[in-house]
Amino acid sequence: MTIDRTRRTTFNDVADLYDEVRPRYPAQLIDDIIAFSQIPDRGRILEIGCGPGNATVAFAGRGYKMLGIELGARLAALAVKNCRAYPDVKIINASFEDWQLEEKSFDLVISAEAFHWIPPEIAYPKAAHALNDSGTAALFWIIYQYPETAIYQAINDVYRRIAPTFDNASKSITPDWLTKQITGNFAESKYFGVVDVKQYSWSVTYTVEHYIKLISTFSVHDQLEAETRKTIFENIRAVIENFGGQIAQPYLAVLFQAKSKCYFVY
Repeated sequence: MTIDRTRRTTFNDVADLYDEVRPRYPAQLIDDIIAFSQIPDRGRILEIGCGPGNATVAFAGRGYKMLGIELGARLAALAVKNCRAYPDVKIINASFEDWQLEEKSFDLVISAEAFHWIPPEIAYPKAAHALNDSGTAALFWIIYQYPETAIYQAINDVYRRIAPTFDNASKSITPDWLTKQITGNFAESKYFGVVDVKQYSWSVTYTVEHYIKLISTFSVHDQLEAETRKTIFENIRAVIENFGGQIAQPYLAVLFQAKSKCYFVY
């Protein structure tokens, strides 16, 4: 599977929905990053692609100083709003590629579901140069699970019937595929040590309204014509209503974290 980086701005078009319905991150994942990085109290974090601040607030609430970089203007504005209770959080509306590097200024670099939108030959070296000598990079993604249950089979039938050529690329993202890609990128950059990989599973039950909002934020639907997309969503709504008006969405978060190689130089 290849990454179509031309779609990296599409989330800005659905910023309010993204803020409302996209899942938050497990507390254990946040705890594990803090433990692995050994970030000091009041340490400084750089977040790449902070979106509306879904991960930002989890770290800011623990007292860390943060700089969030977000390409989408609407998403950045939401991040500012969502982090207004944390005066030590600063949000910049810019691409990571264009951001003026602050060399060796951060204890921790994080990125939640955004790092793959940046070419790895830029992303990993620049992140490494932003870290101090004992710094850590922590990258994490949520993978949407599609169980072989009756309700999900019925939803699959909707796509096959209405848009038989539709390519749901998200179904190609497996934990093994993601792990191979990200650990490979870390290794190829030569800026980081051994990568620690952890997984976290949970499920969220959505009403039909919230589930339609959720899938409306999936960039894969941008390949569909507006009328086709509308018809698919209407049919998925009918499926969920026929199954009682709720659907359980299983999630798997995968965390990759590694120390800067400077950490190992004595």
